[in-house]
Amino acid sequence: MGRPAVPPGLRPLIRRGPGLRARLTLLATGLVAAVSALLLWLGWLLVGNVVAGVPRLPPGGLVRVGEALVPAEQLGAALRASARHQVLTAGGAAFVAVVLAAAVLAWTVTGRVLRPLQEVTDSARRLSAESLDERIALGGPRDEVAELADTFDAMLDRLQAAFDSQRRFVANASHELRTPLAVIRTELDVTLSDPDADAEELRRMAEVLREAAARAERLVEALLLLARTDGAELAERERVDLHEVAVRARRGVEAEAQARSVRITCHGEPVFVLGDPALLERIAENLLENAVRHNVDGGWVEVVTTIAGRSALLRVSSSGPLIDPDQVDALFAPFRRAGVQRTARTGAGLGLSIVRAAVTAHGGRVTALPVEGGGLTVAVELPTF
Repeated sequence: MGRPAVPPGLRPLIRRGPGLRARLTLLATGLVAAVSALLLWLGWLLVGNVVAGVPRLPPGGLVRVGEALVPAEQLGAALRASARHQVLTAGGAAFVAVVLAAAVLAWTVTGRVLRPLQEVTDSARRLSAESLDERIALGGPRDEVAELADTFDAMLDRLQAAFDSQRRFVANASHELRTPLAVIRTELDVTLSDPDADAEELRRMAEVLREAAARAERLVEALLLLARTDGAELAERERVDLHEVAVRARRGVEAEAQARSVRITCHGEPVFVLGDPALLERIAENLLENAVRHNVDGGWVEVVTTIAGRSALLRVSSSGPLIDPDQVDALFAPFRRAGVQRTARTGAGLGLSIVRAAVTAHGGRVTALPVEGGGLTVAVELPTF
């Protein structure tokens, strides 16, 4: 007969020796046996010494000890031997009974004590990516085992949140990548089905394909940046002026802002932080790009850098569409932007997600509040050194 099949995704269990219950039982039984043997030896020794102190009788007579007659001068030795024999006989029986009772009691008690651990183990074996909603929810006294079960449940909460976030992210990414690919395929099919397509038609198709490919490239680059940044450690740390970073980011969006008559003001003071220069520039660039692209024609953008307590503050405020305060936190999720769920054609929808991941990597925090009358204010707080 072959070995039983192992369910997919589970490794076969390998026994590395006696279980914890057996080891605790052996340990408790061994300790009881050692103590009982010590007590038996002490009793044997003390009885012998006490009996040896019997007064000596004059020689020449016989004394009955049990069923035997011994000379009077040997009475002490005979009594000591008899007493020690009785101690060994009775004590040996008691020793065996105590050790057996200790073994049974230890096996029973450790079984009850370790039962919650078995529940934790059984839950861990049942878990998979499709059953992360199960919890141990151990009741009873709040001892170390209950603390372990609660810690395990908390870990499952984090894992479930991570898996759900990953599923949503993959689904959104697949949807966004499908759009430029569908555009490319449609353009190719339409052009190839036209036998009279001239050079102008081919050039128009090439421009559409280039735009679709550029959008797909921007999306892939943003996905890779988010994957490298989210939950990662900083690759390097340098002294960076946050105000200078904001000024450079402003230059990068000035052309787009002028095309839409969006006024950008940037003021503040030099604020130095310790961090990754590339990520800090990406934070400022994404905030400015979002402020301009999700603005209204003729709107405004205000950039402020200052010190707030022990933190460096970069605040970007802008006009724009009205935003429900309850939907502000959702803007930091992938493929979200102000006013709609999906991103616009000019963006990948990952700007604020990348900002949050980069700020978290620097040990800071980012918050957002809607502007009265329409628009959004995003504040980034980074620790100073």
